[in-house]
Amino acid sequence: MKRTGGALKVLLVVGIVVLAGCAGAAPGDQSPTGPDTGDETPAGTANGTVEVHYINVGQSVSTLIFGPQGETMLVDTGHYNDDGEYVLEYLRRHDVARIDHLVTSHNDADHIGGNAAIIEYYETEADGIGAVYDPGIAASTQTYAEYLDAVEEHDVTLYETREGDAISFGAVDVDVLGPPEPYLEGEARNENSIVLKLTHGETSFLLSGDAEDDQEAYLVDTYGAELRSTVLKAGHHGSSSSSSGPFVDAVAPRAVVVSSAYDSQYGHPTEEVLRRFADRSIPTYWSATHGNVVLVSDGSGVSVRTQRDAPTDPLALRDAEPIEPGTAGEVVERARLGGDPVAGGTDGETEGENGGDGGDGGDDGTASGADALAVAAINADAEGADGENLNDEYVVFENTGEEPIDLSGWTVADEAGHSYEFPEGFSLDAGATVTLRTGSGTDTETDLYWGAGSPVWNNAGDTVILSDADGDRVLEVSYE
Repeated sequence: MKRTGGALKVLLVVGIVVLAGCAGAAPGDQSPTGPDTGDETPAGTANGTVEVHYINVGQSVSTLIFGPQGETMLVDTGHYNDDGEYVLEYLRRHDVARIDHLVTSHNDADHIGGNAAIIEYYETEADGIGAVYDPGIAASTQTYAEYLDAVEEHDVTLYETREGDAISFGAVDVDVLGPPEPYLEGEARNENSIVLKLTHGETSFLLSGDAEDDQEAYLVDTYGAELRSTVLKAGHHGSSSSSSGPFVDAVAPRAVVVSSAYDSQYGHPTEEVLRRFADRSIPTYWSATHGNVVLVSDGSGVSVRTQRDAPTDPLALRDAEPIEPGTAGEVVERARLGGDPVAGGTDGETEGENGGDGGDGGDDGTASGADALAVAAINADAEGADGENLNDEYVVFENTGEEPIDLSGWTVADEAGHSYEFPEGFSLDAGATVTLRTGSGTDTETDLYWGAGSPVWNNAGDTVILSDADGDRVLEVSYE
């Protein structure tokens, strides 16, 4: 990836913003939950999973990212009109105790609406904010002033972030592609959005903020085919001034995610930009109809999960009913972008790549076993800090029957919609148990690893939901 810089500047907030130099490696020191071990991973390979959550926040955007070792990054915080409440609720629901990296794509009030509230909450009631990243262009709004006041009050490190910088995120490469030096178009905020490319193994995600035609043209000219990404977050909520033909062609995404309101006063996403996606046969997921969109990458492919099963044909997006921002509910896998089924996959369609039928046992003599499978133990409260000891959070399943059970394609889920899929070919012998651990590791006959980046099972109570390969629920066990 081409780089033009590498240094991050600290923004000291004391009434006005003053710039000072700072070593580019400093941001990595802010993340105690995901230390860099120094191990080198061969190109094209990856350990663990990355989750990218596009939160349904209406006419706004907020993206939550979990790294393989539990690192967290939040890009934008929703609209000022709800003061970040949708985002805060989502973060609490997913047990996010700390935000290692809070990235402000740009300082428009529909992107920083929750900055002040989230900084206040995490600095006073949770485990803090590691650092804040900002393109450095001010806005003359009360929302922006409150954001800077919160940074100053809680002494949170604030970095001016520009093209060529890198944000340390464990085993995941995070490249900052914009804004460039000097700024584009007279320091217009949209055109100088922070643009991030996240790469995990053979998969990648491009987050372009509200970049419009000028910055997109700059990115195409500067990076060309290096922009290629598995998933593109459509710029500027699907505005026709973004997602230009040349830019989309350079990114060549397998899927696009649009974040905007169903009844957007701006007509987002516009018919013009949807036609561009349709002409290229790119499946499109819209937060207004699909709800929360969660992408899970194991480094070889991406599992696409949504709350609602809505059309992905760009020209048919509005045929579906809207889903209100903040609506809770589980996500279900709808599609698979390359690679083999992701550990943790759900029971939705996966383009013919889902596991075995798990129902009639096939020719190997295994039984369906729905009545014979039981939850033998649940350990929701891991020893020490939950987020740092994920493999001590687990559920034990037992085959109480007299025949093996083929669990290929069966899924385990909790009330919040986290979901895990048993590997293809996994069978549980009669009388045997298997422990499903939340963290990462190498699967064996007795231990399986979810690969989640944060705790799954709520200490205060939750429900273990087991479904067979056809998606039929066969077991529900609740605890308090």
